[in-house]
Amino acid sequence: MAYELDEQKKIGLGLIGFGIFFTFLGVILFFDRGLLALGNILWLTGVAILLGWYATWKLFTNSGNYKGSVSFLLGLFFIFVRWPIVGILMELYGCIALFGGFWPTVKVFLYQIPVVGWIIQYPVLLFGRLKSG
Repeated sequence: MAYELDEQKKIGLGLIGFGIFFTFLGVILFFDRGLLALGNILWLTGVAILLGWYATWKLFTNSGNYKGSVSFLLGLFFIFVRWPIVGILMELYGCIALFGGFWPTVKVFLYQIPVVGWIIQYPVLLFGRLKSG
């Protein structure tokens, strides 16, 4: 295997997964503030454990990432003060701004998954027939 996961990285990935799950559940249940806050706390902790505390601090305080960091933290603040829709939108923008540089790495990882990689590599084969009718 090209990339080995130690126990700490597995815990970080698990926390990120639970954070995404609770955030999704909070959105589905009409923007439940408690679930959204729990999802954010789990997600942030998982990122910090996965990347390391120092690397996470450098990611959020890098001068090129201030726009994403401020929007994400402002979104977290809006969730805590009972404006969950505005908070989620701000956090979504902040995540895209912060982690936009990771998309090529994620794309390479998704190519290695058997079914998902095939769908991503050959979307014309799946969706090309819909146009021709």
